[in-house]
Amino acid sequence: MAYENNDKRMESVYSKRIRAGKRRTYFFDVRATRGNDYYLTITESRKKFNEDGYDRHKIFLYKEDFNKFIKALGEAVDYVKTELMPDFDFDAYNHDAPAEGEGNGAGDNGVEHSPVIPETEAKIDTPAASADEVDKW
Repeated sequence: MAYENNDKRMESVYSKRIRAGKRRTYFFDVRATRGNDYYLTITESRKKFNEDGYDRHKIFLYKEDFNKFIKALGEAVDYVKTELMPDFDFDAYNHDAPAEGEGNGAGDNGVEHSPVIPETEAKIDTPAASADEVDKW
C-alpha cells in the first residue's frame, strides 16, 4: 500500500535544492501520483529567527500549468529587470557561498540535486522559455 506507516507524502522522483541566503532554501520536487502522473512541488523553507525549526510554504504545480507558469514567471522577472531595475547587476548574485561545514565552494554553486530518474527524463518541455531566455533571468 502507498501509505504504509502512515506516511502520506509521495516520494520524489527528482529533487533540486537551491540555497538562497543564510536562512532560506527552495526545493523543487517532481512527484508521482498513484496513477503514474507527475506534478511539481515548489517549497520555500525558512529557518525561524530566534527559534528552532522552519517555516515552509509549498506550491503544487500540475503539468497542464507548467508552460503558463514558466511564461508568467519569466515575464514578471523580465519586468523587474528591464522596467523597474534596469541598472541593477543581477549577475552579482550568481555566486553562492557554501554553508558552514560544507565544502570549500570550488565548483559549488549552492545548487544540489538528486535525481532518481535520468535528468533528461525529468526535464519539462517549455517552448516558451528557451535556454537563452532562462540565462537572462
